[in-house]
Amino acid sequence: MESWLEKRWARPLYLAFVFCLALGLLQAIKLYLRRQRLLRELRHFPAPPTHWFYGHQKLLQDGKMEKLEEFVEKYPCAFPCWVGPFQAFFYVYDPDYAKTFLSRTDPKSKFLYKFLMPCLGKGLVSLDGPEWFQHRHLVTPAFSFNTLKSYVDVMTQSVNIMLGKWEEICGTRDTGVEVFEHISLMTLDILLKCAFSQETNCQINSFLHHHDIIFKFSPEGHRLQEISEVLQQYAEKVIRDRKKSLKDIKNQDNAQKKNYPDFLDILLSAQAENCDSFSDTDLQSEVNTFILAGHDTTAGGISWLLYHLALNPEHQEKCRDEIRSILGDGSSITWDQLSEMSYTTMCIKESLRLAPPIQSISRELSKPITFPDGHSLPAGITVVLSIWGLHHNPAIWEEPKVFDPLRFSLENSDQRHSYSFLPFSAGPRDCIGQHFAMVELKVAIALILLHFKVTPDPTRPLIFLPQVILKPQNGVHLYLKKLSK
Repeated sequence: MESWLEKRWARPLYLAFVFCLALGLLQAIKLYLRRQRLLRELRHFPAPPTHWFYGHQKLLQDGKMEKLEEFVEKYPCAFPCWVGPFQAFFYVYDPDYAKTFLSRTDPKSKFLYKFLMPCLGKGLVSLDGPEWFQHRHLVTPAFSFNTLKSYVDVMTQSVNIMLGKWEEICGTRDTGVEVFEHISLMTLDILLKCAFSQETNCQINSFLHHHDIIFKFSPEGHRLQEISEVLQQYAEKVIRDRKKSLKDIKNQDNAQKKNYPDFLDILLSAQAENCDSFSDTDLQSEVNTFILAGHDTTAGGISWLLYHLALNPEHQEKCRDEIRSILGDGSSITWDQLSEMSYTTMCIKESLRLAPPIQSISRELSKPITFPDGHSLPAGITVVLSIWGLHHNPAIWEEPKVFDPLRFSLENSDQRHSYSFLPFSAGPRDCIGQHFAMVELKVAIALILLHFKVTPDPTRPLIFLPQVILKPQNGVHLYLKKLSK
């Protein structure tokens, strides 16, 4: 009986073993051929020494940008970056390479952007092809100069709320403050007001950060998911209520009397004209994208700027003198006054060069690409434009680690390659919210410098945590001193 059972099961087990072995062998052959193909396609580009299994991950995984900067200096234009034995990305940081790359409309890299999909949905950041083009066309009016002009007062109000908090904390003394958390809430406040015309009091009542304990002890991905879920629930309710109110003619008339059209007004108008091709899901995705993509990027941009001005007091004073000459006591700010802040704008740009909020842009080549030096890559390769590498490339920027706003004087800018400075990307898929961000940066830094002097905390230097969006590893710690009027 036992012998019969052994014979009965031995053959199926043997066949299953052979089948699995064959599948494993085929997969191994497939991976080997993939590696050989990548080696052949990338052979013209020198690369740093690589581990046969880890690739370059061990060199770059500690998050320190110094190693990337070493590669930028040693390998002109670009280098292949291996992430394991069978996957390679092609890093570029040369202006000519960047221009060739960004002038195309290749799709975003699914490998690098797929984790953002649950948070953002299918909005401008993640869409490709005709659907992206249609959304871009419908959303563009929300960032017109006429619309942005109406947001200046909103931004001023939110910045002043933050400054009021700082005055309570500091009194008349030089006081150490972790400013990133405050600035992050302030930028969220601005976005919620511009998106929904909603007064959430999030800077006072911590609209999002009632989950602070969860946030502090969660991995970054979980934290982003938590934030997106809270915001999504809030946005869904606001959208639902707004649609309901617009069905009432009286309420619709009241809505039209608002001081400014918010982001939701403009999207609902676009949806009314394109109801068959712009669904409720599309609308929700674009609202999520506007808030989540604009929140940490602008908070980072303002925080890094304050930190750089704290380290460079001579430039801080020049900015303050310029702002005082334009705004007086800062009781109000107008759109036209923002364009007069030429030195402050140079400092903003230099800070964005040193610490670009978005570290890189990646696309998967849909067709072969040939760079100006004649080197080519085939379709299917993932190209990563390292904005950090571009902005710290010593072939472009003399002494790239030095904070020097005069790099962005009109004379110096005209002599530089137009694709040397790309904090908002460039080409057909540049950042649609770049003018919104620059207005917010100018309003925030103008009001802060009118009211406070900032100096660094030497015991707590800023350490960057490079992710999709540049973050501070341990906050941004500065000393704030209230200025007398």
